[in-house]
Formats: sequence, structure tokens, C-alpha cells
Amino acid sequence: MTTRAASKSSTPPPTTPGVEPRVDARIEDDRTGMDDATLKRAFLDHLSYSLGKRAANSTDLDRFFALALTVRDRLTYRWAQTQETYSKVDAKRVYYLSAEFLLGRALANNLQALGIYDRSKELLRGAGLELSDLLEDEPEPGLGNGGLGRLAACFLDSMATLGYAGYGYGIRYEFGIFEQEIKGGWQVERPDEWLRFGNPWEFVRPEYAVNVSFGGRVEATHDDKGQPVARWVDTHTVLGVPFDTPIAGFRNDTVNTLRLWQARAGNEFDLKVFNDGDYVRAVEDKNSSEVISKVLYPNDQNQAGRDLRLKQEYFFVACALHDIVRRYKKTHKTFDEFAKHNAIQLNDTHPAIAVAELMRVLVDLHRVPWDRAWEVTVATLGYTNHTLLSEALERWPVAMFERLLPRHLQIIYEINRRFIRSVIARFPGDDARVRRMSIIEEGAEKKVAMAHLAVVGSHAVNGVAALHSDLLVRDVLRDFAEMQPAKFSNKTNGVTPRRWLWHCNPRLAALISEAIGPEWVTDLDRLEKLAPLADDAAFVEKVAAIKKQNKADFAGYAAATWGFRFDPDSLFDVQIKRLHEYKRQLLNALHVIRLYLDAKRDPKVLAAPRTVLFGAKAAPGYRAAKLIIKLINGVADVINGDVDLEGRLRVAFLPNYRVSLAERIIPAADLSEQISTAGKEASGTGNMKLSMNGALTIGTLDGANVEIREAVGEENFFLFGLTADQVQDLQRTGYSPRAVYDGNPRLREVIDLVASGFFSADDPALFRPLTDHLLAHDTYMLLEDFDAYVACQKDVSDAYLDRASWHRKAVLNIARMGRFSSDRTIREYAKEIWGAEPVKIDLRGHDGG
Repeated sequence: MTTRAASKSSTPPPTTPGVEPRVDARIEDDRTGMDDATLKRAFLDHLSYSLGKRAANSTDLDRFFALALTVRDRLTYRWAQTQETYSKVDAKRVYYLSAEFLLGRALANNLQALGIYDRSKELLRGAGLELSDLLEDEPEPGLGNGGLGRLAACFLDSMATLGYAGYGYGIRYEFGIFEQEIKGGWQVERPDEWLRFGNPWEFVRPEYAVNVSFGGRVEATHDDKGQPVARWVDTHTVLGVPFDTPIAGFRNDTVNTLRLWQARAGNEFDLKVFNDGDYVRAVEDKNSSEVISKVLYPNDQNQAGRDLRLKQEYFFVACALHDIVRRYKKTHKTFDEFAKHNAIQLNDTHPAIAVAELMRVLVDLHRVPWDRAWEVTVATLGYTNHTLLSEALERWPVAMFERLLPRHLQIIYEINRRFIRSVIARFPGDDARVRRMSIIEEGAEKKVAMAHLAVVGSHAVNGVAALHSDLLVRDVLRDFAEMQPAKFSNKTNGVTPRRWLWHCNPRLAALISEAIGPEWVTDLDRLEKLAPLADDAAFVEKVAAIKKQNKADFAGYAAATWGFRFDPDSLFDVQIKRLHEYKRQLLNALHVIRLYLDAKRDPKVLAAPRTVLFGAKAAPGYRAAKLIIKLINGVADVINGDVDLEGRLRVAFLPNYRVSLAERIIPAADLSEQISTAGKEASGTGNMKLSMNGALTIGTLDGANVEIREAVGEENFFLFGLTADQVQDLQRTGYSPRAVYDGNPRLREVIDLVASGFFSADDPALFRPLTDHLLAHDTYMLLEDFDAYVACQKDVSDAYLDRASWHRKAVLNIARMGRFSSDRTIREYAKEIWGAEPVKIDLRGHDGG
């Protein structure tokens, strides 16, 4: 074990008689040095002194922590320099407020960002260790439910890589999205205890804790100048404690901050009550406070759950805004330049309460006049809408606001009063429009329309795909767009190529770098240089070989993990996404049943063997979604157990879908299922990740599918189904799913087989709720699209038989995915919404190398 080296000094080393003087050479600091010897020394140092272990008796988890802490030291050095530089140049700071940040594991990503992944692998191998083993021991933070949280993580990566002064704000959930087990075909939820072994990446910052108030009442009074003042009094206070995680840019020395807030009690323990013998009540305040950051998305089927959701949203917004204002006030006396130096982006409606909270902070706490405060608020905030589903546009009962956030309700009423006055002035006599645009929805129960609040209180509103943004303007937010058209724009989502190609598919990444150079990792448009190679048979064969090896790897993993058996030569047909009826996993299952029935009658139907893979979690209270999971598993049991098929059709539901599992599946996928009902998916990002890794897409003209098809070419995309306009027309004129069923014997056979109990022998009526709903309502038009989907799947099978042509199409998909990098998306936000410029971080001249 080598002792920690001293930092560089100009003083000559002391000499000893009879000993040659030591050559004065710089020895890099163990905390910051990047040479092999220093990295090895730092790793052993952390193992011994941070973890109290010797190499001989350390576990894989110990070694993971030692390596993570070694990496964290180097990030922390760059982190401090980054923040110092932002302050020095007075950079415009961008704050991304999101209820979800689905980061995935961090160690491999950070090693890649620092440029020491391969060296670390070799250094560990030299010590008889495998980096891959350590990576698997990293706990995975499930702080998101799907695309929303994963998008937020991609955006943080891109902001850091591009050099924008970006910050993420959210909640440090003690338990993330649940861990999913499949028992008897049913989803069973277990708590996601991602913190049980600790988190080596985060730093707690108690000095920046924030007091957050709930409940109480509003007292009207006057200040010392006689001006009216609203005082929010008799409140219950919760303490928000920040935990910071470094977000590394790719090899540019930028390290930004994700600050997540944990709820703690303002008064954790009542000693008097405890001494009186009431042990439960002594910690009552602690328990009621800390539940706020306990679980991601508590079940809101009951009032307590709904209260908790609103508390969570206000909690992290209040903490974030307090922090932003604190940072700004360190160098500014007034709020005149607040919007010039700060941009706050609301990731969907969860943080929409920021409109009212920023007004409260400015008006009540800093005595900014209302009109000026409103100008500052609107100029600072931007709102990204992520959904076209009415039920997902949050509406909170006024009575809840009165009980939990009474001052905010007053502010919202005043915002609405002034806004409605402007609507009436613009559209006199149009009472229906006024009702539609009001932030306060009238009805049997008055509600606050949070999307309306976000639109009114932001200077920019954007959708996340061209079709989605068009539908927002045409339908969901039409009245607002007619009143302020310049406020609306599109910012098509993207994904970071660092995680979703460079890291997760190293074989393909290496081939691409060999062909066009490595610069594509931070400039994905360079992938277009691969397009001519689609006509190079040797290159196409290399891509095909990589895909085959990735499939073999995943088949091996599935066999070792779950006992599933897949043929790597079969077509890997993949649908991996949050389970919701509009995403139509059920349509996929119906096609599988149709394919099974056809193959039983004619084995040649499976000339192209197929493995159908599902990965999805259903919300714990979403009964229909959980029943669909049970059906998929029932179908899998029947098909996989049918010896007549000889393994040419296999079906598997992959348990506990998460980021790390996606990183294994996506490089192995041949076919990407993007089959949502047109007009329902805002964008989708899984479609981008899969196409970027050489999967061909079967999909509808929905979300970003439209732009992906446009980019890769119609001939390289399997299109089926109704368009968004056709869906709306059919809804308007009257859709009869029963008539579709009656007129389609091939569909009828499938539905009847499900309803008969064929896939649920122990409970023949189990799946009747699914089939009954399809026949009576079919909200998402599965039956209408069924024939087109089945025919398109036949085209897929035929195309897969010509492997050379298939892999040529795959190369063109990869080559034309440049526009779907989150780097492009962030540049558009920065230029068109935030007004932010990148900042270069320079480590030269600072100790540590």
C-alpha cells in the first residue's frame, strides 16, 4: 500500500548521505490524478480507509463502492471547478424541474465520461477482477416510471455534455418505482430499496435545507408602510434536505448538479410526549413529514394518496424555487434581472404549482409588486407538455388547495381573475371560451386545472414531437394557442447516444467509430456518413454479425436469469415500455394468438421463427393493465409449451423492466413495436433507442414515429393503422367495435379464444373484462386496427427471410437517427426558450491534472 502523495512543490527534496537525490517529479494527487498508478492507489486507499476492508476480504459490493468513490473524487474536482466557472462568468442557469429522474446506473457512464473506462477495466483485470462484475453490483435508482424520467436523465446528460449551466431538481424518493415479480402470471410489487446499501454518488447538503409549509390559514394584514400583506400562518412545516449528485459531461470536464430533496420533520421527536408514555405520538410529526419523499407516485385511488401527490409536487417545487432565489440573491439585490439569469423548465404538469409559488415568493416574501412579479414569473418559466390524455392533465380539487395550500389558492384565483379579464377583452361575448380557458374548472366539484396554470404562467409552451405539438395547438390547448400563438413551439424529444449506443452497444459503437471516426458520440448527425455503407455488403455483414452476437448474449442472460430459452436466429420482436392500454400491448398479444392459431394449421407461417418479448410495469392500481400482463403470461405458457411449434414461436414477459434491462434488450432487438393508437402517444423515446441500435420499427403514425419514418425512409419502416385524424373522425361519427368483431371471423376467433378461458384454465372467465371492454368500447381501437396490424406483421416476417435486405434497412435506420439525439433537443431549448449559452470549463493550471 502506497501512502498518499504530497502535492507538487518547488522545494527540492531533502537528501540523505549516501543516497542519490530523488528526481523532482510530480506525483499526481490520489483524489484527482488520472494516470494508472494513481487510479490503482486511490482504489486501494478507498477500499482500506473509506470502507475499512483489505482486498483479501472485500466483497464485490465493497469493490464497487471503492471504484465509485475513486471516480467520484475526480468528478468532484471538476464539479467544483464547473460551479466556480459558472459563478465567475455569471452564466445563465437552466433549472429542470421534474417529478422523475430515471438515471440508471452511474458508474459505467461516469467512467466513460472521464475517458477511463477501458483503463479501469484493464487495471481491475490485472488485479484478478472484472469490471462487469462490479457494474452489476451497483444499486439502480428507480426514481421514475418510464419515458418522462428517462427523458429528464437524457437532458441532464446533454446539458452537461454541451456545457450549459444546467441543474435538475426533484425528489429523493426513499423507495423508487417498485420492483416487479411475476408470480403465477400476475405482477407482484415489491419495494425498491435502492438506498439499502447507501449511495456513493450523492452529497447531503444540510446547510441548504428549506422549510416548506402546508395547511394553516392566510391572514390579511399591512406592512410598516401601510401596504396590504398576506401572511400564511399556523402552518405545518416540513424540512427539505438536499442531496446532490454530480452529472458528468462527456469528456469536457463539465460536471453539473442534480439536487434531490428529502423530506424530514421540522420537529422530529417530542421528548415530553415520549416520557409521558405515548411513544407513537412522539414520532408522529416525523412520520407524517417523511412520507412525502417516501414513495414515487403513491396510489391516488384514495384521498390520502391524492393529498400526498399534491404535497410531493409542492414540496420539491418550493424547495427548488427557494434554492434558485437564494443562489440569485447572493449576487443581485433586486429581481430586475432574475429572468435574464435564470430559466426554469417545468417537465409536464407535476411542477406546475411553480407558477403560484414563484409569485408567492416574489410578492409575499420579497415585496415585489404584483405586476412586476408576474412579468418576472412568466419570463422565467417554460412548460413542456407530455401528454394528450385528458386524465393525465392534472386537476386538483379546490377543496384540497384550501386545506393544504390556502395562500396558493388565493394567488391562483387572482391569476385567473386577471387572465379571464384578458380573454374577455380579446374575445368579447364568447362565454364558452372563457369557461374552457379558466384555470378554475366549474362543476359539481371545482378544480384547479394545472396545465392551464402552467400555460398561463409560462412564456413558452412546447410539445415533444411534431404531431403531438400540432395536436396540442389544434385540440388540447387550442384556445390558448389561438390567443397567444407565438408562445407555442415543438421540441421533438431525443435520447443521449452516450448511454443508448456508445455504452449499451459497444460492439456496434466500435464498428461505427472504425467506419466514420469517434466524433459521432457528441455529434450524432455524423451517423449520416454510414448511409453509403448500406450498399457495402461487407459492412452490412459486420452489422448483422454484431446483432447476432448481441442476441446470443441476451439469450444467454435470459436463460441464466429466468430460465427462458430463445433461439438467437429467430426474429426478436420487442415491446418494452410502461404498460398502458393506449400503448396497446394487448394488440400485440392478440396478434401473437392469431399467429399461433395460423401456425397450428400451417407450420410454414413460421418460416421466419419469432421470439416475442414484452417488458412493462403496470401501475399498482391499474387493474386492466395488470390483467393484460396476466394474459401475456398465459399466452406464453400455452405457446411455449406446445411441442407442435418446435420452438419456432416463443413468448416471454421479462420481469422488472428497468434501465439496466433496457440496455441489454435494445442492442438485441430486431423489431421495435411502437403501436400506440394514433394521437395518443406524445413522442416516445424507446422508438429512438431501438432504431438507433438497428431495430426496424412496426408502428402507427403516432408521436415521434412520424418523424422517425420520415428520417429513415418509408421503405425502412413497417407502417399500419389509422391516422390521428381518422381516429378522431371515427370517434365523432360513431365507432362500433362489436360490428368490427361480427364482420371479421379471424379476429372473432382470437377474441373468443381469450374469452373462453383457453389461456386461463383455472378461471375460464378471468379475461372476460378485457374482451367485454373491447366489444363494448374498445377505447383505443384495437379491433379496428387488428387486420392492418396482422397484415403488416406478415410483411415483417417476409422481410426477415431476406437477411441481407433486412440488415441493409437496419444500417439505414442507424445512419439516419442523428436528429434524435437529446443534444439536438437541448440546443433547441437553449436557443429558442432558455436563451442560454454554453460555458467552457478549463482545468488547466489547477492542481490535480
